[in-house]
Amino acid sequence: MKLCVALDLPSEQENIILAKTLKECDIWFKVGLRSFIRDGKNIVEKLKNINGDFKIFLDLKLYDIPNTMADAAESIAKLNVEMFNVHASSGRTAMKAVMERLKPLKNPPLVLSVTALTSFDDQNFRLVYGEHIEKKALQFARDTYECALDGVVCSVYESLAIKNATNKEFLTLTPGIRPFGNEQKDDQKRISDLKTAYENKCDFIVVGRPIYLANKPLDIVKKIMDEIPK
Repeated sequence: MKLCVALDLPSEQENIILAKTLKECDIWFKVGLRSFIRDGKNIVEKLKNINGDFKIFLDLKLYDIPNTMADAAESIAKLNVEMFNVHASSGRTAMKAVMERLKPLKNPPLVLSVTALTSFDDQNFRLVYGEHIEKKALQFARDTYECALDGVVCSVYESLAIKNATNKEFLTLTPGIRPFGNEQKDDQKRISDLKTAYENKCDFIVVGRPIYLANKPLDIVKKIMDEIPK
């Protein structure tokens, strides 16, 4: 299980300071929509300059017509990131177009699809998608698997069922992690802790506020790394 730290701070400078604080750690960083729009593609290069072993998950959740998504995916692949994502609800044609466009590349980034945002509870999810989260997330995961993507973004509570319905090597990345179970939920509805994430075979856990709002972020990261079962 790998730790992915969300770079969601209010300024590029604060994100860079956090990354420098964690420069010796074997972790991933999540660069989201806010940071990428504000700071541009150079944020990736700046992070790599801090530590060339840092791995970047570009969390832009592509959702558009198939050709536009394929074009965007090709551009993302040139940014030297290790992983990015699309929305599964963009459809099978769009996901296939993305993977087809990346196929000729020597070392393409991993591609995940978003099944259901962890900010959704079941009631609000059904208002949009017309189905319960668990059932629809599983359908989206099967679509993603059959379109040859590498995995999905889901909550901890769908991870194990998704692996059982696809393949144990099919990746699950789970946001909304409150590592020690005593942190605030904030805008996340379906949150979980490290123990539950491990029990549900999550491959990546995304942790944001519990790290970057801490007085000593490095201490929190070290504690998380120590508590992730080996």
